[in-house]
Amino acid sequence: MHVIVAGGGIAGLAAAHHLLEGGARVTVLEASSRLGGKLRAGRVAGVAVDLGAESMLARRPEGLELARAAGLGDALQPPAAGTAAIWTRGAVRPMPTGHVMGVPGDPAVLEGVVSPEGVARAARETELPPAGIGGDVAVGEYVAARLGREVVDRLVEPLLGGVYAGDVYRTSLRAAVPVLHEAARKEGSLLAAVRGIQERSAARGQDGPVFTGIAGGMGRLPAAVAGACRAAGAEILTGAPVTELRRTPQGWTVAAGDRALHADAVVLAVPAPAAARLLADLEPGASAELAAVEYASMALVTLAFRRADLARVPEGRGFLVPSVDGRAIKASTFSSNKWTWCAEQDPDLFVLRTSLGRYGEEEVLGRDDADLVAASLADLRAAVGLDARPVDTAVTRWRDGLPQYPVGHLERTARIRRRLGTLPGLAVCGAAYDGVGIPACVASARAAAEQVLRPAGTR
Repeated sequence: MHVIVAGGGIAGLAAAHHLLEGGARVTVLEASSRLGGKLRAGRVAGVAVDLGAESMLARRPEGLELARAAGLGDALQPPAAGTAAIWTRGAVRPMPTGHVMGVPGDPAVLEGVVSPEGVARAARETELPPAGIGGDVAVGEYVAARLGREVVDRLVEPLLGGVYAGDVYRTSLRAAVPVLHEAARKEGSLLAAVRGIQERSAARGQDGPVFTGIAGGMGRLPAAVAGACRAAGAEILTGAPVTELRRTPQGWTVAAGDRALHADAVVLAVPAPAAARLLADLEPGASAELAAVEYASMALVTLAFRRADLARVPEGRGFLVPSVDGRAIKASTFSSNKWTWCAEQDPDLFVLRTSLGRYGEEEVLGRDDADLVAASLADLRAAVGLDARPVDTAVTRWRDGLPQYPVGHLERTARIRRRLGTLPGLAVCGAAYDGVGIPACVASARAAAEQVLRPAGTR
């Protein structure tokens, strides 16, 4: 069985890896000149850094399993011990503990981040009628109704915005925080729902690191997976955009540049707009649904400083920034503090990065590199007193990098897959469907691979 995978991001590579394990012959076609999608390795001031995603959930197995299968098991590394923080209400404050994506189980943990009035408002949740969720709801609207808008704006928004770069008042609770949606459906109190989640997590022994990275950078993962795929016989081509899909009596014909490739099945691991174009004639309904998926763009600014130039080296692992505070940056990660592998490369350097851009802020990507660096430095100076010039910088723009999950997203995904069920030998996967994190993309890829590997008539 020959399967063509369109897209060489982590979802496409994971799909190829799983297909090979299932005995298929695999060709991967990547439109750009490099593999990896939103995982990208780079260098600043001579040291290796991540210019895209820097970590993955450690409490989901799929990403860890893929890294180990690609030979990176010994390189898996949790963040160094340290504290996370939030820059709000004029100060960098410790991140509250005891919350689920910013929603607390005890309002007392909000003190400092949220005003006394905001803490008191959250505590009155037990006086409200039972929470009761029927179908899907927006995270921000639901939490604001239960605990007050300040909890959303000061804590939920920066945390969830760090994942989706989205508008929490539009983001689906069921799609973005499913564990909270399910718990809130069963509890009369949102605070009680969070406490229940925490109790169940403790009972399962889930007290280890939430995230993990890879020594040398998460950007190593795509190359390692691609290497494992090639060793297993896969053909992987870059600079090979898929421009057309055609059904044939034998399966599929895929046009890529001036080549026409024939396959028994196809896995589309491309962003929603690209999938929409390829499916426009084959399945117009699914194409229209995919074309409606919105994306947010963002930029990452990586900065390297000589420690000798810093009056004081910033402490902790970094901080988040609520959008209501009106700052340019939405977060900063102190890479040299967070990742041991980063600090060990050059002990004289201090490396950090900032992120800019949220849903609806496309103008950020139009600003030149110097402007984005200057905006980052200004905010870092105001937040932690960092007042030095970097010895090197890198600006990475991720245009339409993060798909948005509005209310109804899971229903849309189900409709897409139901419509595509009329096209045997075709499956879709990636960040636009079941989650934007690495483990979710890997799980999506495995499901797509399993779908096309199943014998005809059982799909």
